[in-house]
Amino acid sequence: MDRATGTLVTIIAVLAFLSVLLLLPFVQYVLLAILLAYVLRPLQGPLERRTTPGVAAFALTILAVAVFVVPISVIAALVAEDAVAFAGDVDPSADQLQEVERLIADWTGYQVDLAALAGEIAERIGDVLLGQTTQIFAQITHTLIGLGTALFVLYYFLKDGHRLVAWLREMTPLPPDLQDRFFERIDAVMRAVLVGHVFIAFVQGLLAGLGLILTGVPNAAFWTVVMMILALVPLVGAFMIWGPAVVYLYAIGDTYLAGALFLYSAIIVSISDDYLRPVVVDRYARINPAVIILGVLGGAYAFGIMGLFYGPVVLGALLAAVEVLDEYWDRQASPFETS
Repeated sequence: MDRATGTLVTIIAVLAFLSVLLLLPFVQYVLLAILLAYVLRPLQGPLERRTTPGVAAFALTILAVAVFVVPISVIAALVAEDAVAFAGDVDPSADQLQEVERLIADWTGYQVDLAALAGEIAERIGDVLLGQTTQIFAQITHTLIGLGTALFVLYYFLKDGHRLVAWLREMTPLPPDLQDRFFERIDAVMRAVLVGHVFIAFVQGLLAGLGLILTGVPNAAFWTVVMMILALVPLVGAFMIWGPAVVYLYAIGDTYLAGALFLYSAIIVSISDDYLRPVVVDRYARINPAVIILGVLGGAYAFGIMGLFYGPVVLGALLAAVEVLDEYWDRQASPFETS
């Protein structure tokens, strides 16, 4: 490497490092914009043929706000209202709390004062919230700025995304057919994760929530949203909610409803996860369950909530890159093998 090349590489490395530092505070929102752009990109082409790329991208950005942001905001408000109602239901003198205490004592032989425990937890939460008021407002401001950034980035991903892909292809020193295979593999992985895990998690949470509603479990809307989120994480799933709900129904004396909820959740909800997920995922890309588990859990630690989606995608892209590299090496070695 000559002096000029070394200097240029050093400058690029320093600027790349500084660019990463600039993006880190908003990495969640950039990842959100990429995800929305991937979902909405199939609509960009037909709209461009009727209008202009800018108008089409702007219309799809407004559509994203209407379809994703507004409903999520409404659901969040309803969930918050339901959570407050749930907290209000925790009455230290309530019969249901005493029934749960009696049930724990019968099963374990230990007396547990749930009323005192609930009061202590509520007091600590209140102290934390009062002490973190400034941080809470700062986080709200950061979230609003981040959402605005996500919409801004989404617009340009939709409008100029094809240029970014063309630039990546130009910078990749691989034959065009291997590039096509690599990008097709990544597309298959993203589609598999999106459809096979996000959609099925939504369906599983919805089915489990329907069981809570039919059996009269309080605050069913709140727990339905929680189950949709938990269903994204393998080895956890909606059972973390409907399991305790069965215990709750049994504790308050609704034995038949508890049995009905258990059978419904164990059969219907489990089938939606055990059968629909492999069918949908295998249709687009064969991903080993171990890859999904590691990707989801590791992605959540690395990228937060967006890592639940991008974790498996990163590992799937790594596998695709290794496969393409192996084929490229085979091609490079073939002239020597045949000579």
